[in-house]
Amino acid sequence: QVQLVESGGGLAQAGGSLRLSCLASGLTFNWYNMGWFRQAPGKERAFVAAITWTGLNTYYADSVKGRFTISRDNAKNTVYLQMNSLKPEDTAVYFCAADTTSAQRMAVTPIDYWGQGTQVTVSS
Repeated sequence: QVQLVESGGGLAQAGGSLRLSCLASGLTFNWYNMGWFRQAPGKERAFVAAITWTGLNTYYADSVKGRFTISRDNAKNTVYLQMNSLKPEDTAVYFCAADTTSAQRMAVTPIDYWGQGTQVTVSS
């Protein structure tokens, strides 16, 4: 079956960096656009970033533009989220997502597969 397994979450100080990874299995990875979402306590899950299956196009939420970078390695079936200049408001559970529809519309279309999430906590 399809599995998306996130790793790399943890505790960081404001201004610091973390790198999340998501290893995919059970699917043909380079058929899927990949994305990252996050859910803060008491809030709905929100779009963070997406990348096309080719890796040539990326999309970001305004709140993370210029600070976060999404990338992928199709040979390793892995998508990454490099998070720099972290802020306390970035604290959330981060979820990996895989979908065959438009990467540009991942924020508003149903997602085929979700990971289980990894906690990111940013202290001030």
